[in-house]
Amino acid sequence: LGYFYFYGVGTKINKQKAFELYKKAVELEHIAAQLVLADIYVHGKGLEKNHNNAFYLANKLAEEEHLAGINMLGYCYGCGVGTDINMEKASELYKKAANLGNSIAQYNIALLYEYGKGIEQDLDQAIYWYKKSAEQGYQYSQKKL
Repeated sequence: LGYFYFYGVGTKINKQKAFELYKKAVELEHIAAQLVLADIYVHGKGLEKNHNNAFYLANKLAEEEHLAGINMLGYCYGCGVGTDINMEKASELYKKAANLGNSIAQYNIALLYEYGKGIEQDLDQAIYWYKKSAEQGYQYSQKKL
């Protein structure tokens, strides 16, 4: 229901109502809602950012081995969202989610290999991960190749 209000599907866009519905779903332990709400907390998307809450939700999802949550926690460490920047931790988390098949994490670890952020620069590894991600249809990886 939050999705419908957030994007105006069958109703007028009401991001505040969507936000409240996502929060309620998070209280009920709905995993997809946790990911969406964490993303809202990171980027705002027309609502107030809350980096501490984003980090909390990403960490919770990562503890539950949710691949997108592991990737998001890597993003939090890589960008200092709700925590100090720790590129080594970010690369560890991206690598974990990438090895488990998350196309966005594969792209993210490829970027770190390409630019030597948090791990030693390795263009062969960067290309390998861009290809793995691109094979799953991730457009940003396809553009990199």
